[in-house]
Amino acid sequence: MKLTVLGAGCWGLTLAWLLTENFDEVVVWGREHDLSEELKTQKRVSKPLEIQLKDKVQISSNLSESIKDADIILLVVATSGIRNVCEQLKIAGIKDEQILTNASKGIELASLMRMSEVIKDVLPNQNLAILSGPTLAKEVLMGKPTAASVASEDLEIAKKVQGACSVHSKFRLYTNKDVIGVELGGSLKNVIAIAAGFARAMDLGDNCAGALLTRGMAEIVRVSLKLGAKPSTLYGLSGMGDLIATCSSPMSRNHTVGAMLGKGKKIDDILKELGSVAEGVKTSKAVCELAKKLDIEVPVSSAIYEAVYTDITPNEVLDKLMNRELKEEESYM
Repeated sequence: MKLTVLGAGCWGLTLAWLLTENFDEVVVWGREHDLSEELKTQKRVSKPLEIQLKDKVQISSNLSESIKDADIILLVVATSGIRNVCEQLKIAGIKDEQILTNASKGIELASLMRMSEVIKDVLPNQNLAILSGPTLAKEVLMGKPTAASVASEDLEIAKKVQGACSVHSKFRLYTNKDVIGVELGGSLKNVIAIAAGFARAMDLGDNCAGALLTRGMAEIVRVSLKLGAKPSTLYGLSGMGDLIATCSSPMSRNHTVGAMLGKGKKIDDILKELGSVAEGVKTSKAVCELAKKLDIEVPVSSAIYEAVYTDITPNEVLDKLMNRELKEEESYM
């Protein structure tokens, strides 16, 4: 079997490293200017994490050759680049029967589409699966165990990815047919992870962390149910599981962005210092636009949007959240 990983960023390389022994052939594709000399010559990167790939892993900037005869193609590029890469895949000759598995979490800003909707917009007949869950790259590279969801409208496709990409004692995959729930859980939690980092940097305490996580989850559920997700999915691996991991761990890029915002740093400086994508930044804008369209309140996400895109101070953000109109706690189950 052949695995192709599209995207030579931190998570793409981590997945290539993790899954190498599951496949006879592994190729990592990236645009020529995204492939460092260190990666091309030594199959190694040093930043933002140290990753050493095995000799059998091929590094390529030729998309047609990379996807040729691949059984599973993992799409692990920034969500803003998904549409463009899919257009390139069409030109490169991707076959409908090849399983394209998206592992990027976010919402396309211009259209407010989920990633599967973007992919299907360009490749309408493509076999498609979604991979999402609590998967902090650094812990995966340390060999620590985790589990994730692989979702597809066709359960047989999900089962094929599950069988091919599960790793004994390290990476356990569960199938799911609720593509909407798996995608939205993984995307919207990034905004709440920014809020969690923000609160931690302001030293607001564990009580606040617990309150923020649960009220953030309420927002995720509120938006996702309106868009057709199942509650059980949102309280599963790709929803609550991913939310807990990213809200509690400084290893999360979104958590790190929040921590820097909480210290009064500006977003342009933060992203420059971070040197990698934090999907929650753009998703904060997307979720606010979605909420407005759906006539739903998302106070935590709205506060983070303001923290990212305006000159509001950390204390003003806190005051806005704590002094809103008092309400009844809703129930979704």
